[in-house]
Amino acid sequence: MDQTRQWTAALVVIGDEILSGRTQDRNVTQVATWLNEQGIRLVEVRMVPDVEARIVEAVNEFRAACDYVFTTGGIGPTHDDITVDAIAAAFGVPVIIHPQARTILEDYYRDRPGGLSEARLRMARTPEGAELIPNPYSGAPGVRMGNVFILAGVPNIAASMLEALAGKIEGGRPMVSLTIGARAAESEVADLLRETEAANPGVAIGSYPFFKDGGYGANFVIRSEDGQLALDTGAELSRRLRDAGYEPIEGGI
Repeated sequence: MDQTRQWTAALVVIGDEILSGRTQDRNVTQVATWLNEQGIRLVEVRMVPDVEARIVEAVNEFRAACDYVFTTGGIGPTHDDITVDAIAAAFGVPVIIHPQARTILEDYYRDRPGGLSEARLRMARTPEGAELIPNPYSGAPGVRMGNVFILAGVPNIAASMLEALAGKIEGGRPMVSLTIGARAAESEVADLLRETEAANPGVAIGSYPFFKDGGYGANFVIRSEDGQLALDTGAELSRRLRDAGYEPIEGGI
């Protein structure tokens, strides 16, 4: 693990069903959380339709700009699952039936109704030269091609693929975050927040307003790669809030 540099990743969420609103995406949060645990910052998310050219454009842009690119969606058994084709096009290689993926699917479907049908065999397709990402949840593997990781769109399956990757890609120090809440309007504490952040280089403070139990307030999230610095800044912010007449609540409201 290299802790001297900041590792970055982008996420491409693929699927007409996401863009239409029919399916609610749950992968952004879990991918971002998992990446942070690996010491990798998720710097951008893009949602694209099931259109090969759009997928190719996003993947090629991000794989040149970031250390890693993750995609979710479009690797199932139906005709509109075109992510593998798009990634192959992005790298300029053909699509093949990966022999190890075929074996995995043969074993998985051996005693299941219908066996390994032609539709199910589509889930063994990969760009030539790709590696497999284990999928302990449902058999069909994910795919790694260079710095691009192709995950399933179903959140539980994507989570199992991420679990299989844990500790296997290079990253830096995880970002530490802590939350302090207060019944304070953002406009009343904006200067206080800015001054606290400026006094603690290496810390970022985000403000997230809410309306709860009939009253306004905000949660202030302190983030840093230095855990002790985050704690010290949290203590300083709590003191400043208290001096300004607001009772801070650790963990937020």
